[in-house]
Amino acid sequence: MDRPSFSQLLSRADDETLQHLVGPHAVRLLSALDPHLATPTRLRQTCLQLHPPEDLLVNQESRARLLALLRPEHAAALAEDLGLDARASYAQLKEIGIRRNSTRQQRLFAFFGMAPPEANVIMTPGSLDTVSADYALFDHQRTAEREVLDALRSPERRVLLHMPTGAGKTRTALHVVASELRRREPTIILWLAYSEELCEQAATEFEQAWSYLGDRTVDMYRFWGDRTVDISDVRDGFMVAGLAKTYEKVKRDAQFVTRLADRTSMVVIDEAHQAIADTYRFLLDLLVERSDHTSLMGLTATPGRSWNDPEADEELSNFFRRRKVTLQVSGYGNPVDYLIDHGYLAKPLFRPISYTEGERLDERHVKLIAVSLDVPEDVLRQLAEDEKRNLLVVNAVENLTRQHERILVFAATVDHARLLAAVLQARGFDASAVTGATPRDERSRMIHRYKNNDPEPRIICNYGVLTAGFDAPRTSAAVIARPTKSLVLYSQMVGRATRGPRAGGNTEAEIVTVVDTNLPGFGDMATAFGNWEDVWDG
Repeated sequence: MDRPSFSQLLSRADDETLQHLVGPHAVRLLSALDPHLATPTRLRQTCLQLHPPEDLLVNQESRARLLALLRPEHAAALAEDLGLDARASYAQLKEIGIRRNSTRQQRLFAFFGMAPPEANVIMTPGSLDTVSADYALFDHQRTAEREVLDALRSPERRVLLHMPTGAGKTRTALHVVASELRRREPTIILWLAYSEELCEQAATEFEQAWSYLGDRTVDMYRFWGDRTVDISDVRDGFMVAGLAKTYEKVKRDAQFVTRLADRTSMVVIDEAHQAIADTYRFLLDLLVERSDHTSLMGLTATPGRSWNDPEADEELSNFFRRRKVTLQVSGYGNPVDYLIDHGYLAKPLFRPISYTEGERLDERHVKLIAVSLDVPEDVLRQLAEDEKRNLLVVNAVENLTRQHERILVFAATVDHARLLAAVLQARGFDASAVTGATPRDERSRMIHRYKNNDPEPRIICNYGVLTAGFDAPRTSAAVIARPTKSLVLYSQMVGRATRGPRAGGNTEAEIVTVVDTNLPGFGDMATAFGNWEDVWDG
């Protein structure tokens, strides 16, 4: 007996099943945009854009709905393959649980002629690379480098480097790192970052920097994700480590941090506004205070924890001994204006879209927003499911594709990112959804496609993963559909689209922000850059 393919199975799905698989919010949004997009044929396409066949078979609820579509003879054959009673095939297929990587899962996928999903295996560099030895700085970057070096060699040995996103703080910091590596031998420079994107960015950038600035061959150690290092082998070079991974290692092995601290002469923490979180502060103090010769450099575009919590900002300032190096340019009150005028940053054109027609927030939500550090998740979910609001977002993106080739959309939730990408795909656009749940190899493939030189407009709808450590200079537009009270987060989102022509980017960038009634928002980057200056003065 011939076995059905997955596409043949899906072709038997009625409207009710398709609407369940696609999701009611997506169906209503598609219908509002164009009724033809909600026909069974188009819904099947949208279903597969939202959920690969493998995911539909792995999920028990969607699997049960799909297996109910089998012809009786096929249902009996599948039940027999899975070791069930063929006489009650539909009932047993509906209730059966199938574990990942189990024999039953293999037989289920084989029945439809599919390979079972495999664990994500990607070829990545090993934990140890060797880097052999023109990596110039602009004038304002060289001035910042000198001031940072002076601060690190003062008795306080701590400094925060405050440069706007796109101004080259990573490159400037690596000149400081190279200077320390040349000054001491052997020594370890430890670079800490909270995300894999930031870790990978630092490691890749160091390879380039040291090949121009180095005076010897050094080792580079990767300690994030699945990578590990043997601390006894860590002697001389550059180590990039994930903050969470390092903290977890320290809890299990106290000797690890003491031996690492004894060999480290400089610690760098990227996105340093997070340094005063209890776990990270504890880790940094362990690494830096063990020796009188260990220095600490923080990097950030936003030297504060929030826009309206001066106590937390004061704590961050004190942690770095009130030593902050900020870009200062003669003739300019704000360095952002200088960077835009001279092509280092794109000129941002801010365009708000006011939305007032959604459901009013109840009193509980209003009070919760007032006391929370950011917009609560259930409020974000409510906004993500608002169809009229989503129509505004989709229309904004479509309008941007007429003038921009690379567009980032910052969604309110993971499901929101997927929904927007699926709807844009159904409308004929090259759109992808990238979230923390996206497998790493698939994420790399999507980002690589987004970064290539094809002139066709490309869109990435993302949630939570491309706000920092993501460098795609061709990005010239961003849609911020995620409300936030965090000036740090808002500045990071804007910064993804504002690389200037001297950094391989664009002269102008268009920033579309959905402004929701009764929710906070922000203005321009220059205002954001100077928000915390009073905390650091004195």
